Amino acid sequence: MRPEELWPVLVNPVGPILIIVVAGLIVLRGVRLFVRGVVKALFDREASEGTAQELSAIELKKRAGTIEALGTRVLQGFVVVIVGLMVLEKLNVNVGPAIAGLGVVGIAVGFGAQSLVKDYFNGALILIENQFSIGDVVTVAEVTGTVEDLTLRRTTLRDLDGVVHTVPNSEITVSSNRTRTWARINQDVTIEHGTDVDRAIAVIDAVGRAMEGDPIWKRRLLEPPRVERIEAIGEYGVTLKILGSVRAIDQWAAGGELRKRLLAAFTEHGVAIPRPQRVVLARDPDGAGPRPPEAFVEPLGGPATATPGSGPPEAAG
Repeated sequence: MRPEELWPVLVNPVGPILIIVVAGLIVLRGVRLFVRGVVKALFDREASEGTAQELSAIELKKRAGTIEALGTRVLQGFVVVIVGLMVLEKLNVNVGPAIAGLGVVGIAVGFGAQSLVKDYFNGALILIENQFSIGDVVTVAEVTGTVEDLTLRRTTLRDLDGVVHTVPNSEITVSSNRTRTWARINQDVTIEHGTDVDRAIAVIDAVGRAMEGDPIWKRRLLEPPRVERIEAIGEYGVTLKILGSVRAIDQWAAGGELRKRLLAAFTEHGVAIPRPQRVVLARDPDGAGPRPPEAFVEPLGGPATATPGSGPPEAAG
Protein backbone atom coordinates (compact mmCIF):
# COMPACT_ATOMS: atom_id res chain seq x y z
CA MET A 1 0.00 0.00 0.00
CA ARG A 2 1.35 3.34 -1.06
CA PRO A 3 1.80 6.10 1.55
CA GLU A 4 -0.91 8.25 0.00
CA GLU A 5 -3.32 5.30 0.39
CA LEU A 6 -2.19 4.47 3.92
CA TRP A 7 -2.86 7.89 5.38
CA PRO A 8 -6.68 7.84 4.92
CA VAL A 9 -6.81 4.42 6.54
CA LEU A 10 -4.82 5.67 9.54
CA VAL A 11 -7.04 8.69 9.83
CA ASN A 12 -10.26 6.72 9.50
CA PRO A 13 -10.94 4.25 11.04
CA VAL A 14 -7.64 3.37 12.79
CA GLY A 15 -7.19 6.77 14.39
CA PRO A 16 -10.65 6.99 15.98
CA ILE A 17 -10.42 3.36 17.09
CA LEU A 18 -7.08 4.01 18.80
CA ILE A 19 -8.55 7.05 20.51
CA ILE A 20 -11.57 5.03 21.69
CA VAL A 21 -9.36 2.22 23.00
CA VAL A 22 -6.99 4.60 24.81
CA ALA A 23 -9.94 6.48 26.28
CA GLY A 24 -11.47 3.17 27.35
CA LEU A 25 -8.26 2.12 29.10
CA ILE A 26 -8.13 5.46 30.91
CA VAL A 27 -11.77 5.06 31.98
CA LEU A 28 -11.08 1.51 33.19
CA ARG A 29 -8.27 2.82 35.35
CA GLY A 30 -10.47 5.66 36.56
CA VAL A 31 -13.25 3.22 37.45
CA ARG A 32 -10.91 1.32 39.76
CA LEU A 33 -9.78 4.52 41.47
CA PHE A 34 -13.38 5.79 41.72
CA VAL A 35 -14.68 2.57 43.30
CA ARG A 36 -11.71 2.43 45.67
CA GLY A 37 -12.42 5.98 46.82
CA VAL A 38 -16.12 5.33 47.36
CA VAL A 39 -15.50 2.11 49.28
CA LYS A 40 -12.81 3.76 51.41
CA ALA A 41 -15.15 6.64 52.27
CA LEU A 42 -17.93 4.22 53.23
CA PHE A 43 -15.72 2.05 55.41
CA ASP A 44 -13.94 5.01 57.01
CA ARG A 45 -17.29 6.42 58.08
CA GLU A 46 -18.57 3.04 59.26
CA ALA A 47 -15.33 2.37 61.14
CA SER A 48 -15.50 5.70 62.98
CA GLU A 49 -19.25 5.98 63.60
CA GLY A 50 -20.90 2.61 63.01
CA THR A 51 -20.50 -0.96 64.14
CA ALA A 52 -17.46 -1.59 61.93
CA GLN A 53 -15.31 0.20 64.51
CA GLU A 54 -15.24 -3.15 66.36
CA LEU A 55 -13.43 -4.82 63.46
CA SER A 56 -9.68 -5.20 63.24
CA ALA A 57 -7.69 -3.45 60.52
CA ILE A 58 -7.16 -6.78 58.75
CA GLU A 59 -10.89 -7.57 58.72
CA LEU A 60 -11.72 -4.07 57.47
CA LYS A 61 -9.17 -4.37 54.67
CA LYS A 62 -10.53 -7.77 53.67
CA ARG A 63 -14.12 -6.54 53.52
CA ALA A 64 -13.18 -3.38 51.64
CA GLY A 65 -11.22 -5.45 49.11
CA THR A 66 -14.24 -7.73 48.51
CA ILE A 67 -16.61 -4.82 47.86
CA GLU A 68 -14.03 -2.98 45.75
CA ALA A 69 -13.43 -6.01 43.53
CA LEU A 70 -17.16 -6.50 42.94
CA GLY A 71 -17.86 -2.85 42.11
CA THR A 72 -14.81 -2.56 39.86
CA ARG A 73 -15.66 -5.65 37.83
CA VAL A 74 -19.26 -4.59 37.26
CA LEU A 75 -18.38 -1.07 36.08
CA GLN A 76 -15.43 -2.24 34.01
CA GLY A 77 -17.70 -4.76 32.29
CA PHE A 78 -20.02 -1.94 31.21
CA VAL A 79 -17.07 0.12 29.93
CA VAL A 80 -15.69 -2.81 27.89
CA VAL A 81 -19.07 -3.42 26.25
CA ILE A 82 -19.49 0.24 25.34
CA VAL A 83 -15.94 0.51 23.93
CA GLY A 84 -16.48 -2.67 21.89
CA LEU A 85 -19.70 -1.33 20.37
CA MET A 86 -18.03 1.99 19.50
CA VAL A 87 -15.13 0.20 17.79
CA LEU A 88 -17.52 -1.94 15.75
CA GLU A 89 -19.38 1.17 14.68
CA LYS A 90 -16.14 2.75 13.42
CA LEU A 91 -15.51 -0.42 11.39
CA ASN A 92 -18.86 0.17 9.67
CA VAL A 93 -20.44 -2.81 11.36
CA ASN A 94 -24.16 -2.42 11.98
CA VAL A 95 -24.39 -2.60 15.75
CA GLY A 96 -28.13 -1.95 15.87
CA PRO A 97 -29.12 -5.63 15.91
CA ALA A 98 -26.35 -6.34 18.42
CA ILE A 99 -27.62 -3.59 20.73
CA ALA A 100 -31.18 -4.86 20.37
CA GLY A 101 -30.03 -8.41 21.06
CA LEU A 102 -28.08 -7.30 24.11
CA GLY A 103 -31.16 -5.48 25.29
CA VAL A 104 -33.31 -8.60 24.99
CA VAL A 105 -30.65 -10.73 26.66
CA GLY A 106 -30.26 -8.12 29.39
CA ILE A 107 -33.99 -8.13 30.09
CA ALA A 108 -34.09 -11.93 30.19
CA VAL A 109 -31.06 -12.12 32.45
CA GLY A 110 -32.48 -9.35 34.59
CA PHE A 111 -35.70 -11.27 35.21
CA GLY A 112 -33.93 -14.56 35.73
CA ALA A 113 -31.08 -13.31 37.91
CA GLN A 114 -32.78 -10.59 39.92
CA SER A 115 -32.57 -12.70 43.09
CA LEU A 116 -28.86 -13.25 42.41
CA VAL A 117 -28.34 -9.50 42.00
CA LYS A 118 -30.23 -8.94 45.25
CA ASP A 119 -27.98 -11.54 46.94
CA TYR A 120 -24.87 -9.59 45.98
CA PHE A 121 -26.38 -6.21 46.83
CA ASN A 122 -27.51 -7.40 50.28
CA GLY A 123 -24.15 -9.06 50.82
CA ALA A 124 -22.37 -5.79 50.08
CA LEU A 125 -24.57 -3.95 52.60
CA ILE A 126 -23.96 -6.64 55.25
CA LEU A 127 -20.19 -6.29 54.82
CA ILE A 128 -20.20 -2.48 54.76
CA GLU A 129 -22.54 -2.10 57.74
CA ASN A 130 -20.90 -4.96 59.69
CA GLN A 131 -24.25 -6.48 60.59
CA PHE A 132 -22.41 -9.65 61.63
CA SER A 133 -19.04 -11.35 61.18
CA ILE A 134 -17.65 -14.87 61.07
CA GLY A 135 -17.93 -16.37 64.55
CA ASP A 136 -21.01 -14.35 65.59
CA VAL A 137 -24.18 -16.11 66.75
CA VAL A 138 -27.04 -14.65 64.72
CA THR A 139 -30.64 -15.25 63.75
CA VAL A 140 -31.35 -14.71 60.05
CA ALA A 141 -34.23 -16.03 57.90
CA GLU A 142 -35.63 -17.84 60.98
CA VAL A 143 -32.35 -19.74 61.45
CA THR A 144 -30.12 -19.32 64.51
CA GLY A 145 -26.50 -20.41 64.51
CA THR A 146 -22.83 -19.47 64.40
CA VAL A 147 -21.65 -17.75 61.23
CA GLU A 148 -19.05 -20.06 59.64
CA ASP A 149 -18.71 -18.31 56.28
CA LEU A 150 -19.84 -15.01 54.79
CA THR A 151 -19.64 -14.03 51.13
CA LEU A 152 -21.39 -11.52 48.93
CA ARG A 153 -23.90 -14.16 47.81
CA ARG A 154 -24.67 -16.27 50.88
CA THR A 155 -24.21 -16.72 54.62
CA THR A 156 -23.40 -20.13 56.14
CA LEU A 157 -24.60 -20.91 59.68
CA ARG A 158 -24.14 -23.94 61.95
CA ASP A 159 -26.87 -24.36 64.56
CA LEU A 160 -26.66 -25.90 68.03
CA ASP A 161 -27.36 -29.39 66.64
CA GLY A 162 -24.44 -29.09 64.22
CA VAL A 163 -26.67 -28.65 61.15
CA VAL A 164 -25.18 -26.34 58.51
CA HIS A 165 -27.61 -23.84 56.93
CA THR A 166 -26.80 -21.89 53.76
CA VAL A 167 -28.89 -18.71 53.56
CA PRO A 168 -28.94 -16.54 50.41
CA ASN A 169 -28.28 -12.94 51.40
CA SER A 170 -31.45 -11.83 49.60
CA GLU A 171 -33.43 -13.74 52.25
CA ILE A 172 -31.88 -11.71 55.07
CA THR A 173 -34.33 -8.90 55.77
CA VAL A 174 -33.71 -8.80 59.53
CA SER A 175 -30.49 -9.98 61.18
CA SER A 176 -30.33 -10.42 64.96
CA ASN A 177 -26.75 -10.51 66.26
CA ARG A 178 -26.66 -12.26 69.63
CA THR A 179 -22.94 -11.76 70.27
CA ARG A 180 -22.40 -8.05 69.67
CA THR A 181 -20.26 -6.65 72.52
CA TRP A 182 -22.56 -7.39 75.50
CA ALA A 183 -25.78 -9.22 76.34
CA ARG A 184 -28.40 -9.36 79.05
CA ILE A 185 -28.87 -11.97 81.72
CA ASN A 186 -32.67 -12.10 81.65
CA GLN A 187 -34.11 -14.64 84.07
CA ASP A 188 -37.60 -15.00 85.57
CA VAL A 189 -37.91 -16.85 88.90
CA THR A 190 -41.24 -17.75 90.51
CA ILE A 191 -41.53 -18.21 94.27
CA GLU A 192 -44.46 -19.67 96.20
CA HIS A 193 -47.26 -17.48 97.52
CA GLY A 194 -46.65 -16.72 101.18
CA THR A 195 -42.87 -16.48 100.76
CA ASP A 196 -41.25 -13.36 102.19
CA VAL A 197 -40.59 -11.49 98.93
CA ASP A 198 -38.00 -9.13 100.45
CA ARG A 199 -36.09 -12.10 101.83
CA ALA A 200 -36.18 -13.87 98.47
CA ILE A 201 -34.92 -10.71 96.73
CA ALA A 202 -32.08 -10.43 99.24
CA VAL A 203 -31.07 -14.05 98.58
CA ILE A 204 -31.08 -13.50 94.79
CA ASP A 205 -29.11 -10.27 95.02
CA ALA A 206 -26.56 -11.98 97.27
CA VAL A 207 -26.12 -14.69 94.61
CA GLY A 208 -25.42 -11.96 92.02
CA ARG A 209 -22.84 -10.29 94.23
CA ALA A 210 -21.17 -13.65 94.88
CA MET A 211 -20.88 -14.22 91.12
CA GLU A 212 -19.36 -10.76 90.69
CA GLY A 213 -16.76 -11.56 93.35
CA ASP A 214 -15.89 -14.94 91.86
CA PRO A 215 -12.45 -14.83 90.15
CA ILE A 216 -13.85 -16.82 87.23
CA TRP A 217 -16.78 -14.49 86.61
CA LYS A 218 -15.68 -11.04 87.71
CA ARG A 219 -14.12 -10.24 84.31
CA ARG A 220 -17.01 -11.73 82.38
CA LEU A 221 -19.83 -9.96 84.20
CA LEU A 222 -20.39 -6.32 83.32
CA GLU A 223 -23.26 -5.85 85.77
CA PRO A 224 -24.10 -8.42 88.46
CA PRO A 225 -27.55 -10.03 88.19
CA ARG A 226 -30.11 -8.64 90.62
CA VAL A 227 -33.88 -8.46 91.03
CA GLU A 228 -35.16 -5.60 88.91
CA ARG A 229 -38.86 -5.84 89.76
CA ILE A 230 -41.82 -8.09 90.54
CA GLU A 231 -42.72 -9.24 87.04
CA ALA A 232 -46.07 -10.92 87.73
CA ILE A 233 -48.41 -12.34 90.37
CA GLY A 234 -49.93 -15.56 89.11
CA GLU A 235 -51.87 -18.55 90.38
CA TYR A 236 -48.69 -20.52 91.09
CA GLY A 237 -46.65 -17.78 92.75
CA VAL A 238 -44.86 -14.45 92.46
CA THR A 239 -42.50 -13.99 89.50
CA LEU A 240 -39.34 -11.93 89.99
CA LYS A 241 -37.43 -10.42 87.05
CA ILE A 242 -33.63 -10.81 87.33
CA LEU A 243 -31.43 -8.70 85.05
CA GLY A 244 -27.69 -8.31 84.60
CA SER A 245 -25.09 -7.68 81.90
CA VAL A 246 -22.34 -9.97 80.65
CA ARG A 247 -19.93 -10.26 77.75
CA ALA A 248 -22.02 -11.37 74.81
CA ILE A 249 -20.13 -14.60 74.20
CA ASP A 250 -20.62 -15.64 77.86
CA GLN A 251 -24.38 -15.03 78.11
CA TRP A 252 -25.40 -18.70 77.95
CA ALA A 253 -22.75 -19.89 80.41
CA ALA A 254 -23.60 -17.04 82.78
CA GLY A 255 -27.31 -17.89 82.67
CA GLY A 256 -26.61 -21.53 83.49
CA GLU A 257 -24.27 -20.61 86.34
CA LEU A 258 -26.83 -18.20 87.80
CA ARG A 259 -29.59 -20.82 87.77
CA LYS A 260 -27.31 -23.39 89.45
CA ARG A 261 -26.40 -20.94 92.21
CA LEU A 262 -30.03 -19.87 92.69
CA LEU A 263 -31.15 -23.47 93.23
CA ALA A 264 -28.46 -23.99 95.87
CA ALA A 265 -29.24 -20.67 97.60
CA PHE A 266 -33.00 -21.32 97.65
CA THR A 267 -32.46 -24.74 99.23
CA GLU A 268 -30.10 -23.26 101.82
CA HIS A 269 -32.40 -20.37 102.80
CA GLY A 270 -35.73 -22.13 102.49
CA VAL A 271 -37.09 -20.18 99.53
CA ALA A 272 -39.70 -22.42 97.94
CA ILE A 273 -40.35 -22.72 94.21
CA PRO A 274 -43.95 -23.70 93.39
CA ARG A 275 -44.56 -27.16 91.95
CA PRO A 276 -47.60 -28.29 89.95
CA GLN A 277 -50.14 -30.31 91.95
CA ARG A 278 -52.78 -32.85 91.00
CA VAL A 279 -55.89 -33.98 92.85
CA VAL A 280 -56.45 -37.75 93.29
CA LEU A 281 -60.07 -38.82 93.94
CA ALA A 282 -60.42 -42.00 96.07
CA ARG A 283 -63.65 -44.01 96.40
CA ASP A 284 -64.68 -46.63 98.99
CA PRO A 285 -62.66 -49.78 98.10
CA ASP A 286 -65.48 -52.08 99.37
CA GLY A 287 -68.00 -50.53 97.04
CA ALA A 288 -70.58 -50.66 99.84
CA GLY A 289 -72.73 -47.75 98.97
CA PRO A 290 -72.55 -44.34 97.39
CA ARG A 291 -69.77 -42.83 99.44
CA PRO A 292 -68.64 -39.34 98.36
CA PRO A 293 -65.16 -39.28 96.79
CA GLU A 294 -62.30 -38.12 98.98
CA ALA A 295 -59.69 -35.72 97.60
CA PHE A 296 -55.93 -36.06 98.01
CA VAL A 297 -53.56 -33.29 96.91
CA GLU A 298 -50.39 -34.84 95.49
CA PRO A 299 -47.52 -32.57 94.43
CA LEU A 300 -45.95 -33.89 91.25
CA GLY A 301 -42.70 -35.52 92.22
CA GLY A 302 -43.62 -35.69 95.93
CA PRO A 303 -45.76 -37.80 98.34
CA ALA A 304 -49.55 -37.51 98.45
CA THR A 305 -51.18 -35.52 101.26
CA ALA A 306 -54.78 -36.27 102.17
CA THR A 307 -57.42 -33.77 103.02
CA PRO A 308 -58.42 -33.71 106.74
CA GLY A 309 -60.40 -36.77 107.83
CA SER A 310 -59.62 -38.91 104.79
CA GLY A 311 -57.74 -42.14 104.46
CA PRO A 312 -55.06 -43.26 102.01
CA PRO A 313 -55.99 -43.32 98.31
CA GLU A 314 -56.34 -47.04 97.78
CA ALA A 315 -58.29 -46.71 94.54
CA ALA A 316 -58.39 -43.92 92.08
CA GLY A 317 -61.48 -43.03 90.15
